[in-house]
Amino acid sequence: MRNILLFFFTIISTSVIAQDDTTEVFDYSQFGDAEGVRRFCTQKVLNQTAQRIVSIGYEYHGKFSMPDIPLGIMLPAMQNFNVRNVSALRAQVNIPVVSTNKIIWQLGANYWGSRFSIENPGTNLFAKTLNDGVMTSLGINSTIFKPLNEKNFLILQANSDANGIFKNINDINGKAITISATAIYGWKTSEKNMIGTGLARTYRAGQVIHVPVLFWNRTFNDKWGMELLLPAKGFLRYNVSTTNMFQVGFELEGNQFWMNLANSKNGSVFIQRGEMKPRIMWDKKISGFIWLNAQAGLRYNWRFDVMNEYNAKKEALRYFTSSLGNPFYFNISLNLVSP
Repeated sequence: MRNILLFFFTIISTSVIAQDDTTEVFDYSQFGDAEGVRRFCTQKVLNQTAQRIVSIGYEYHGKFSMPDIPLGIMLPAMQNFNVRNVSALRAQVNIPVVSTNKIIWQLGANYWGSRFSIENPGTNLFAKTLNDGVMTSLGINSTIFKPLNEKNFLILQANSDANGIFKNINDINGKAITISATAIYGWKTSEKNMIGTGLARTYRAGQVIHVPVLFWNRTFNDKWGMELLLPAKGFLRYNVSTTNMFQVGFELEGNQFWMNLANSKNGSVFIQRGEMKPRIMWDKKISGFIWLNAQAGLRYNWRFDVMNEYNAKKEALRYFTSSLGNPFYFNISLNLVSP
């Protein structure tokens, strides 16, 4: 939900008076704001983190436990496993389609592929399927920033993702699709402060929920600021300079993933995966519009519920739940940012 809009208002009117000696005399009092010109607020605050156009990164989670995995729907026996690591490739693209002082519209695409390396999955079909495949989320999104005047704005965002463990592209089906959206109305009280509130439909906690949201970007001074989109994420920012900054905070990530599982009740299950990530981040300009982002923190298991039906919440529809261990993780990415 974030690009940088640069624009200039240049309103110049001149008055030329012809004298007998042909010397042109300009009335400089005419230079200034013309009456009736409508102004609009921009979509960022001073010293805010750079908006990413293209990003590609690698993420690594350390060793953790995966307990209470059933042998099958008809077998009450449970197995405990250790996950050696989770490695993930992450990529996103956000392209401005329309960028004017009256509206910014961007389209994007994202990829998140996680590979679980499980110690000795054996004949446990769930553990084996998870170990042999890639938990994939592939999506498209659209974001609109609509300034209404100098102080008020709207942010509208929607995305659709195909999530699952797919052997081939033919495995992608309607039950693997999730749809999320956010609408925010806000106020820009100064070039250092933007605040808004709205409603979101999200799968960040692994399970679809509808929640109120608080959007608040604030720059306190040349060094300190904050960037919030609660309850999804929130960060305190420290600017060493305009091209070198640190952040500390958290982000909630996740989605619902389809998995073909022959020994389940319906032949497939839905993994509701949600992760809370308290972390420290470092953003540094490398050259031109290329930035490096590095982050390290804890991956805290918010939810790892395996359900028998799409968007299921009732206990009766639960196949099993696993209280995953909470490993440390790191992520590093290269980013092309907007000017």
